[in-house]
Amino acid sequence: MTDRNLERPAPGAPDFRYEEHESVGSTNTLCFDRARAGHPGQLWIRADLQTEGRGRRGRDWSSPTGNLFTSLLLIDPQPAERIGELPLAAAVALANAVDKAAGTLQLVDLKWPNDLLVNGAKLSGILLEAEVLDDGRQAVVIGFGVNCVSHPPLTLYQATDLRSLGFQVTAGRLFEALAASVAEQLAHWCQPGGFQSIRKQWLKRAAHLGKEIKVKTAQGEISGIFADLDARGHLVLKQDDGRQRTIYAGDVFLSDNHG
Repeated sequence: MTDRNLERPAPGAPDFRYEEHESVGSTNTLCFDRARAGHPGQLWIRADLQTEGRGRRGRDWSSPTGNLFTSLLLIDPQPAERIGELPLAAAVALANAVDKAAGTLQLVDLKWPNDLLVNGAKLSGILLEAEVLDDGRQAVVIGFGVNCVSHPPLTLYQATDLRSLGFQVTAGRLFEALAASVAEQLAHWCQPGGFQSIRKQWLKRAAHLGKEIKVKTAQGEISGIFADLDARGHLVLKQDDGRQRTIYAGDVFLSDNHG
């Protein structure tokens, strides 16, 4: 019997490596540990259970057994100024993987920058973190948490899971679809102009495009119509006075308070 912890080719993406664990604190943290130890990257780490899962802006991420918890380590994937495009590429990859694993077409909508929604309820979270290593390499880690069989009852946003929606999708099956889908999107992303095809795919699933939204940023709350994504994937708001404003980071809510 193969030791699950041993690194091996990733299912669905043989050009990537893969580790599997019963329980870890955080798959993102473990990826950074591997990077600091000199790992060359293209490494997936998946766990059945996370005890210290985290989401965007330092929030806790509920991590019960049966859901998917996995992170991908990349080393110097592209110049640093392009790393901000990766959350959108990851969201498109995960949305496509959910469709493949569940046998659906356009099941999920995307909320900027990278949340997956079904009927307005949050199905997953994606957390991208980056660190410049002591040897000058940049480690980029993309963490995915997907509600396959359960979801937390009380969160900042309404949540859902695939089982509640009527889809029997195991974490293992979804991971294999995700690994293949991420490999495909990263290949697009690394091509000259490749992000534009990802941007177009993202906009086809955009949950709030053309709607009045509120964006909570570190500087305060901004309202306007979700008009577009710019060429780097930033949110473009059309404000009441007709001016357009580019948002680089923030939490999006519909103006009627339903995120």
